[in-house]
Amino acid sequence: MARNELRPVIKLWSTAGTGHTYVTRKNRRNDPDRLTLRKYDPIVRRHVLYREER
Repeated sequence: MARNELRPVIKLWSTAGTGHTYVTRKNRRNDPDRLTLRKYDPIVRRHVLYREER
């Protein structure tokens, strides 16, 4: 299976400063800007904002 440049793999870093990351894919056509998602951070044990880093 070839890698698709329309849906690149991105890393989401926690804004809580813990260094925890999630890895996911995004659609560049629908989300051309940096992605921010609210996800669970197991280090602080609560949901925080995760921001896309390139």
